[in-house]
Amino acid sequence: MVFEHPAWLVLGPLIVLLLSIWRYFSRLSLKVPFPIHQDGAANHHPTIQWLKDEWPSVLLMAGLISFFIALAGPYTLIANNEQSVQGVGIMVIMDLSSTMEAEDFLPGNRLSVSKRVLTTFISKRTQDLVGLVVFGTDAFLVSPLTLDHKRVIQQLQDVSVGSIEGMTAIGTALVKGANHLRKANLHSKVMILVTDGENNAGDIDPTTAAQLAAAVGIKVYTIGLGKVGGAPMPFIHPVLGKRYVRNPDGSLYLTKLDEGLLQRIASTTGGMYFRATDTESLYRITDYIDMLEKTKITTKHWEDRRSKRWPYIMGGLVLTLSYGLVHYILFRRWVA
Repeated sequence: MVFEHPAWLVLGPLIVLLLSIWRYFSRLSLKVPFPIHQDGAANHHPTIQWLKDEWPSVLLMAGLISFFIALAGPYTLIANNEQSVQGVGIMVIMDLSSTMEAEDFLPGNRLSVSKRVLTTFISKRTQDLVGLVVFGTDAFLVSPLTLDHKRVIQQLQDVSVGSIEGMTAIGTALVKGANHLRKANLHSKVMILVTDGENNAGDIDPTTAAQLAAAVGIKVYTIGLGKVGGAPMPFIHPVLGKRYVRNPDGSLYLTKLDEGLLQRIASTTGGMYFRATDTESLYRITDYIDMLEKTKITTKHWEDRRSKRWPYIMGGLVLTLSYGLVHYILFRRWVA
């Protein structure tokens, strides 16, 4: 309990103490040692005398203290904090084309490292809705936007090269993600496109898809995977085992990344383009995106004061009325 005017808690008992002292000395000077009844007998019954002299005083002093507590302004203070979260909607667009098996990202390949890094990124976005689209020659919604991040991560871990025909339909994937993301009532909508190739499939031009995304307020961060100059693409030969894809002239085939396209997609939507050449740089990129796209959390604080005066006022009235009843009515009749 809190008091608005705590000085009364000191002043009140002091006044009561002074009144008690004054009353004691006043009674002492007027006291008759042996009151005589009409029959001449001395009335000195100790219990009746104490009740008559002291009990009403106790009631009066308790009543006065109760009033002084009320004057001190007791109240309870209830503090409330309310948080409203305006999260970010994040749709991860993951490339599953055959080039994602290139081994320039260690340990593992481009896909396995991307899944590991994105798992860390998704785990940090505790207040945000996250979804997953995968694409090759076509695009598929694997997970709609959800707060169940464990489910999204599990679905991300389950995808693999070969589950979709292995070309690269970037425009189709962007439209698939945008169509789902635009329906969400969120203050920020983001797509993270992770790819290592060139757009060579689908009926939708990636630049047109980026314009459509921008029109509905979706920002696209594009991440291009692969070391500069490309990397060889492995495959498993049924007889010879692991081999690498070669060009018709016998030279080693190297993956190609269309950086110009990814830059245009990002700039059209107000996002950013990043080049990841190894595992460490991919981690730095996702950390930077995590820093850029912060969830908006608004905290409201207020205090509710609830006065506790009335119980003490009512208590003081009851006690002082009891004093009057006992002192002026009951005991006067009793001892008369």
